[in-house]
Amino acid sequence: MKKGKKYRESVAAFDTHELFETEAAFENVLASAKAKFDETIELHVRLGVDSRHADQQVRGAVVLPNGTGKKVRTLVFAKGDNVKAAEEAGSDYVGAEDLVAKIQNENWFEFDVVIATPDMMGVIGRLGKVLGPKGLMPNPKAGTVTMNVAKAVQDAKAGKIEYRLDKTNIIHCPIGKASFGKEKLMENFEALMGAIIKAKPAAAKGQYIKSCVVASTMGPGVKVNAAKLG
Repeated sequence: MKKGKKYRESVAAFDTHELFETEAAFENVLASAKAKFDETIELHVRLGVDSRHADQQVRGAVVLPNGTGKKVRTLVFAKGDNVKAAEEAGSDYVGAEDLVAKIQNENWFEFDVVIATPDMMGVIGRLGKVLGPKGLMPNPKAGTVTMNVAKAVQDAKAGKIEYRLDKTNIIHCPIGKASFGKEKLMENFEALMGAIIKAKPAAAKGQYIKSCVVASTMGPGVKVNAAKLG
């Protein structure tokens, strides 16, 4: 695929094979974010694990100190007192079987995060085939299956992101917008990397952080020196 002029200029501005220290990496990323919109900055981390083995899974969630720059729409499946708690916490949608039917019958997906109380998981199970592939299925490890729905909603709105391995043992996550500037992006980067390192499986052998790349939506990837990350 032919790359645009701005992309080619960004590639020419630095050595795409070089390993940069964190600060220099973000300087290059921000210099390459030349689109007319506020580009998302993403982190891509390749881990020295094998996601095919259950004891080498890496998955969790972390609240980024500066958020993601994106307005997050939450959907809470709950009943009883938890409905009021979710509404008071500011959840965009709260319901039970009615919302399951809406998703099934109307192909409705006007939400970014799904939260559920444990007693609703039997109902939500019917949505596994549609929520699962979109990465929207509630999960206890991500803190989205909980009785404390108010905190889950507040965390999601504050910039809580879920990280997990894909089939190629890479974690892909947004860590903010170009408009955040270097300092805030580095704070978010360090928070996410700290969580990933803390989540290292006991079964993981050898080098854990194989490679680490940061990139803007339209710009080239910038390699971060992973040796100092863990």
